[in-house]
Amino acid sequence: MIVKCAAAAAALAIAASTARAQLPCPGNADALGTVRVLRVDAATPPRLGRKQFPQTLPLAPREVVLTFDDGPRDVTTARVLDALAHECVHASFFLIGRNTLAQAALARRILNEGHTVAHHSFSHPLLARIAPSAAKADIDRGFATVDEALYGRAEHAPTTPFFRFPGFASSPLLLEWLEQRGITVFGADLWVDDWNPISPQQELALALGRIEANQGGIVLLHDSKARTAAMLPDLLRALKVRGYRVVHVVSPTQDVK
Repeated sequence: MIVKCAAAAAALAIAASTARAQLPCPGNADALGTVRVLRVDAATPPRLGRKQFPQTLPLAPREVVLTFDDGPRDVTTARVLDALAHECVHASFFLIGRNTLAQAALARRILNEGHTVAHHSFSHPLLARIAPSAAKADIDRGFATVDEALYGRAEHAPTTPFFRFPGFASSPLLLEWLEQRGITVFGADLWVDDWNPISPQQELALALGRIEANQGGIVLLHDSKARTAAMLPDLLRALKVRGYRVVHVVSPTQDVK
């Protein structure tokens, strides 16, 4: 029964996928680009990423979804956005509320350049290790802070109902609470250890090795890290050379640029 449900969920998600027209990329005729857009809601399924959960996105072999945590940060996020723009690639940014307060213009740049703006709490606590009431309050404050910065208003539900737990520190109670609210929780299929003191070259080798071993998937990076900002242009070029394709994940109502 579980297998049948998972297959049905994947089929629904695939049905919500649309190819993106491969328009010329300004200043880069050989750009990596974004091959398609995948609309995801909390029913197909509510939790994604095989590092944490049984399910992941319905990606074909050699398809990747690029995700960035912990921004926006002044210099590093801008460099990440420059690299993505040069390759006409769209990604998902899981923003911290307090960082958005400090860098609201940069958060708006992420949105205006067509990326998905998702959520990563207000203050980045390990939410499973604090009282559930405090965890819920921090999550909701993060939703409201980001939405106010981007849209000038905050509703009960976030505009983009995507959330990633800091440190992947979830709990059954919080997962159920988010699912009841229609919010998709993202884990990852692989990450590149960019929170460790490694060089950009070491990070690149690690990223490519894990992407090749996994044949793609949801990739976790951090736009708050200088090493990742320095490594990203080389990673994007290497993905192009190796025949990988980028998929842009969006919410059911998100405008696509």
